[in-house]
Amino acid sequence: MSANYILGILGSLVTLVALFELMRRRRLREKYAVLWVTVSLGLVLIALVPSLLPALADLVGVAVPANLLFFVASVVLMLVSMQHSNELGRLEEETRTLAEEVALLRLDLEQRTSPPESAPGSQAE
Repeated sequence: MSANYILGILGSLVTLVALFELMRRRRLREKYAVLWVTVSLGLVLIALVPSLLPALADLVGVAVPANLLFFVASVVLMLVSMQHSNELGRLEEETRTLAEEVALLRLDLEQRTSPPESAPGSQAE
């Protein structure tokens, strides 16, 4: 076995173990974990079967197998970025709505707890 082969297997297995450890500690939500488990298993598969990447590159018509790997990685990263942008926009809207609700509740609380104002024309002595 060559050093590159061992390094590929070791790197992909470390990634998979780190992923499961993040899930176990609840640092990674399940909806994101599905994507990363798929990517990690793909890396393990490519590391265990090195002839798979050149075969896929030939099937797709890519001359250099590494280019196929970089293209797929770029697409995955772009999709993750788009998904995070979508989540960020949704969370910003939710935060704005919650801030408005809190402001209205504070106003209501202040109006209920403040002493009543005296009627116009009467003087408080």
